[in-house]
Amino acid sequence: MIAGASTTLPPDLRQRAERLLNKGGRRLLGLAGTPGAGKSTLAALLADALGDRAMVVPMDGFHLANAELKRLGRAERKGAPDTFDAFGYRALLARLRHPARGETVYAPAFHREIEEPIAGEIPVGPDVQLIISEGNYLLLDTDPWTPVAALFDECWFVDVPLEEQKRRLVERHMRYGRSREAAEAWVENTDAPNARLIQTSRARADLILPWV
Repeated sequence: MIAGASTTLPPDLRQRAERLLNKGGRRLLGLAGTPGAGKSTLAALLADALGDRAMVVPMDGFHLANAELKRLGRAERKGAPDTFDAFGYRALLARLRHPARGETVYAPAFHREIEEPIAGEIPVGPDVQLIISEGNYLLLDTDPWTPVAALFDECWFVDVPLEEQKRRLVERHMRYGRSREAAEAWVENTDAPNARLIQTSRARADLILPWV
């Protein structure tokens, strides 16, 4: 169980991550779940607990740029599976899984304050033993996402009740400038359909973590 208000990593989750590290070499841990589930919070707690051995590389860095979404006619569905560069994300995971000796790999990051990804912001040095990557579609079993799950040593699904998820998302959208009415409309028309799709793949997870 993960307590939503807690800022402490449950010991059993740290121990499970430590077991991955103890296998040696570079390991990849995925954290999947719906928007607003708390994936980024859990990723940060894990990375903080494991120190320099671990680094967070989020899937969100592979959002398509707003200009490209507009060109494709997908701007109003931002956050749907086809609004990400899934092939680019797969290529990065493969590169991280099999690092060249002494190589630093640079990953993109997503900034909500500007709603855009920025390339090359996350440097992953050769000594990092565990990559923690969190995102909505890590377990999705439709192309081009299907091969993603196999790139992880383990993938956990962070589960949250629907009403709690909606509350968090409305608050997040308002925090970044939307009115309550606009935030609620976006959650209902965009986030909620994505969440229903994401839930269909939860059975592929190695571990399901309820958020209470």
